Amino acid sequence: MQIKLNVKSQTSSCCAPSPKPATSCCEPTVETNKETPFQLNSDYPVAILGAGPVGLAAAAHLAIAGESFIVLEKGADIAENIKSWQHVRLFSPWQYNVDKAAKQLLLAVGWEMPQEDVLPTGQEIREAYLQPLANLPKIKPFISFKTTVVGISKKNHDKMKSAHRNKAPFVIYTEQNGETKRILASAVIDATGTWASPNPVHADNVWTATEQKLADNIFYGIPNVESLKERYNGKRVAVIGGGHSAINTILDLEKLVDVEITWILRKKRVEDAYGGEEKDALAARGELGSRIHALVDEGKVKVFTPFFIEELLQTSGGIIIKGEGPNGEQQLPAVDELIANTGSRPDFSFLKEIRLSIDAAVESVETLAPLIDPNEHSCGTVRPHGELELCHPETGFYIVGMKSYGRASTFLMATGYEQVRSVVAYLTGDIEAARKVELDLPETGVCSLDLSSSNTQSTCC
Repeated sequence: MQIKLNVKSQTSSCCAPSPKPATSCCEPTVETNKETPFQLNSDYPVAILGAGPVGLAAAAHLAIAGESFIVLEKGADIAENIKSWQHVRLFSPWQYNVDKAAKQLLLAVGWEMPQEDVLPTGQEIREAYLQPLANLPKIKPFISFKTTVVGISKKNHDKMKSAHRNKAPFVIYTEQNGETKRILASAVIDATGTWASPNPVHADNVWTATEQKLADNIFYGIPNVESLKERYNGKRVAVIGGGHSAINTILDLEKLVDVEITWILRKKRVEDAYGGEEKDALAARGELGSRIHALVDEGKVKVFTPFFIEELLQTSGGIIIKGEGPNGEQQLPAVDELIANTGSRPDFSFLKEIRLSIDAAVESVETLAPLIDPNEHSCGTVRPHGELELCHPETGFYIVGMKSYGRASTFLMATGYEQVRSVVAYLTGDIEAARKVELDLPETGVCSLDLSSSNTQSTCC
């Protein structure tokens, strides 16, 4: 029923510095440091957590390798998180948003690849690519929907027990339709992402009871303003965040007939959010900065920066935001709605019995952190990486995709595809393929967009 094919490497550039003391293809190979191929337990499938783009790509690679797998998806459909931003147009064109193994399986059944240089929306990614992929006979029977993973451990081993630990299968506790089930797996690939775990609005990044009580008046992410006109028209709206998501949210809000926009940033100057504008290496990205620059100069957006939110208050006149501004403590004018574009964080709550190596600051895989720290890297300068950088002390367990980057926002979908290609190669015993790097991105990155003044859809990286 399943076929086994050999996906050859096309490029190789794995000699990026890595602080991890492990075998690397940048070191001379001698008999004493050859790695022992990983042995999957054929009695149990590889468990993939999450049926988003990266999770389904992992399934495609395992299907081609002829290995059994199961995909556990919390939602009722594939890529549930994308539904919340399906109106958004990506910065990266189709050529960077389709996994190679997935493309191979799809082309075999007559699927047509979208035009590579076109920028898709989230909805187009789901409908034109992910849905056909998930419906393939080699993948569809192995996806379990409405399945929430509540805990993972090693069979008959708590976190403290080491004896024979590597030989024990993983045991995954799930809840489905109110029933708890246990699933045994030979390896686990966590591709659950971070979108469902947004950061709070407070500058100290701490959730408060007040913010949680205001949930009906706070939107976390990029709202579809066109479909939420009744919510925002005639309202005082505060947009919190200094990145592209916040900028695009503001550009969409400004199209409404009657809305008062407040923009709250932590940057030293609002000009720092504009980017290179006409000097940007990517002209369309520069136009994005120019458009928000113009709105601010015209007085259509009220800017407070640097401003660090410390307290929210619900009053009869609206939501009061208190914090520290450039001249000390400050209280901003009341607003009716908040839109938080403050990033997201990984959820490790169900991994308490798994031995993880997580960076203390970035909350990414520890070895990966120096390569992706947003203080040092942009999405165009992140070095390609694979299984070697992603492995944990728990043999056979991997965090991939956006979650592998922790709190860093420089993740690219193409990076996630390369991650799972390398991980699956390692799990199936092909160490040479696992150590090669096949990711090829332009020097400027793929955080670009085709945004003209007539474009009515949001964009994001």
